Amino acid sequence: MGRFFGTDGIRGIANADLSTELVDRLGRAAVHVLAAGARGRFAVGRDPRISGDLLEAALTAALCSAGADVLRLGVLPTPGIALLTQELEVHAGAVISASHNPMEDNGVKLFAPTGFKFPDEMEERIELVMDEAGSLPRPTGAAIGRVDDVADAAERYLGYLLRLARARLDGWRIAVDCANGATARIAPALWERLGATVIPLNASPDGTNINAGCGSTHPECIQAAVRAHGADLGFAHDGDGDRVIAADRQGRLLDGDTIMGVTALHRADGGALPGNLLVATVMTNMRIEIALRDRGVRLERARVGDRYVLERMLDTGARMGGEQSGHVIFLDDATTGDGLVTALQLINVLLESGRPLEEHAEPFLHRFPQVLLNVRAQSPERWQDDAEILAAVVAAERRLAGRGRVLVRASGTEPLVRIMTEADAAGLADDTARGLAELIAARLGGTPAGPGTPG
Repeated sequence: MGRFFGTDGIRGIANADLSTELVDRLGRAAVHVLAAGARGRFAVGRDPRISGDLLEAALTAALCSAGADVLRLGVLPTPGIALLTQELEVHAGAVISASHNPMEDNGVKLFAPTGFKFPDEMEERIELVMDEAGSLPRPTGAAIGRVDDVADAAERYLGYLLRLARARLDGWRIAVDCANGATARIAPALWERLGATVIPLNASPDGTNINAGCGSTHPECIQAAVRAHGADLGFAHDGDGDRVIAADRQGRLLDGDTIMGVTALHRADGGALPGNLLVATVMTNMRIEIALRDRGVRLERARVGDRYVLERMLDTGARMGGEQSGHVIFLDDATTGDGLVTALQLINVLLESGRPLEEHAEPFLHRFPQVLLNVRAQSPERWQDDAEILAAVVAAERRLAGRGRVLVRASGTEPLVRIMTEADAAGLADDTARGLAELIAARLGGTPAGPGTPG
């Protein structure tokens, strides 16, 4: 990848490394590359974090100054913006969000007119033009872009979701943790319109509380709520709504791997899983792979990151894929991960089978112990060039051979080295992960940042 784009767009601390000047360069370059001399049309949406106003204004101004019209979608989940990017016939859709990251972060990512993310090659072309953004033409008069608000953006997305439901949910009790993010209005409205009684959590975004001790990165909240309110099911989203983690009526956690396993087996049993194939990532627990294989479903692994999962899906013909973090792609229904689509697909399994979630989930709840640790470092990718770290990783892999796995990687969205160890004994996985984390912190001049997340 280039100097600006990571695995999920351009991210950084808003108004610092992700400055309005940088966003201005991005917007002007995007018009030059994607509109290619035509009058551009771009859709722009965001999550509710406090810096969204600032960056939306900067990006909108940049697009208009380069002669493109802007369709402003307001606060909307990322997959809703991807959907409307297709429907509104624009040159690109822009999402201003940092997903599950802390409030002070933000980002910009672009969707192609197809609703898919642009390939690396297109992002590289935009980056090259960003270096020349100051010399790009500046239209005047009637050639300047204009801004229109799409007043029914949320309703259009909600209507699409409602059409995916197999039946009404009268009598159901559903708890939903909106992470004080982009799903705060849409998620409760979805379940209410389907007839369920909704227990909303963290659905009052104030710009500063997004992802703060809640949502899919803090699933203990939804687990406790399901038990306390006697809910049939609970869902926890992240800040931009492309992920979901579930809790069954006992409060047991169902991560993205379990949700994929449940839905994949149900589809395979009905002959609706092409190739009996599911794409997951290198983070997916070995027990998941074994449980799927025992039922005739093959697991393909991709690099961490939804773009790499999607690439592998397209390469293999798979129609389902995703990540342990709860970012799941149902290609028949969406072009990107959608937490609400995923939640609907899980509920559809229950409606169609007539069996309780606990029964579906049982094969996937018993895992090899897995430890995730982070090391915060200024240049996390440098771990790959350090001979001592590489030797320690090789030694750990030999120690776990036949009993587990080791994965060390630089995060694509944060300045972190992520360490995952998996073993048939919890102590072995923990000791291995901690030893590697201490060494990496010492070698890179970093600091341990506590337990990691799969994303």
